[in-house]
Amino acid sequence: MPHLPSTIADEEALEEVLSRPDPALVADLAAVPGDILVLGAAGKMGPTLCRQAMRADPSRRVIAVARWSEEGLRARMESWGIECLAADLTDRAALAALPDAPNVVFMAARKFGSTGNEPLTWAMNVLLPAMVAERWAESRIVFFSTGNVLPLVPVISGGASEDTAPAPVGDYAASCLGRERVFQHAAATRGTPCFGIRLNYAIDLRYGVLHDIASKVLAGTPVSVAMGHANVIWQGDANAWTLRALARADASCPILNVTGPETVSVRWVAQEFARRFGKEVAFAGTEAPDALLSNAARAFATFGYPSVPLAWMLDRVAEWVARGGRSLGKATKFEVRDGRF
Repeated sequence: MPHLPSTIADEEALEEVLSRPDPALVADLAAVPGDILVLGAAGKMGPTLCRQAMRADPSRRVIAVARWSEEGLRARMESWGIECLAADLTDRAALAALPDAPNVVFMAARKFGSTGNEPLTWAMNVLLPAMVAERWAESRIVFFSTGNVLPLVPVISGGASEDTAPAPVGDYAASCLGRERVFQHAAATRGTPCFGIRLNYAIDLRYGVLHDIASKVLAGTPVSVAMGHANVIWQGDANAWTLRALARADASCPILNVTGPETVSVRWVAQEFARRFGKEVAFAGTEAPDALLSNAARAFATFGYPSVPLAWMLDRVAEWVARGGRSLGKATKFEVRDGRF
């Protein structure tokens, strides 16, 4: 297990921890030489994924592509040695103008706001991946998907595995399954080496399931237990596995569940935060017998177990929220059971 700090003072320290490469990442990236092009790099995970790739191999060109709407983000990433390009990825001419690269990480997606603007959701989650798969047909492509493509499963089941038949509910989940199918088609018809990451849920101190619950407990807002259980994984681990997947992309287009090993009780997490804050906690609703849960045993067999334990994440999130650390203002909406985001 890596050395983990007993406290994280600020965002600079947080991003340093999130972007630390481990020896396994260094070794796997050495097997896939050449530039790494990250499409949709300005989201919650992209900046530290790019920095982690750069730290794992400072001699490598890491190219981040986004619209750069967040003030100061582009300059901060450039200070890390990352080459930043601005592009509207939905514009075919803009895609054509981007550089070739043997390694592509596709992170662009649309989730929140899907309900009410379904056509844009499908364009971002299906049409854009099809354009990317065509543009970089000769590259290795690792793409993000979501556990939402899988059905709710009994809490006692251990989570849905990769053998569980997809059963998406709502336009967001259905369009993400469409994204998977597009890359599977590219792999099958063009031989493009692809690899899919079915993620739920990545944890940063500024957002995530733990942040959402901690913020409600501190504010005295009742915590919904309608979705009574969840899986979580430290963002740094999820990013490292994503980059390591480049070495495992092939024409069979493997798709793995990526999350932590615990079936985490929302009620228990809320009570843990209440204990740390010295507060009472109120709950809304009752736990259902099923939940959105993924079994990541195959990912553990491929990449090893996550390096950051749940207890450490709880401590650091509690400290961050208690002292008013910045929130990204992007709720996970993990409580949603009807697929409407």
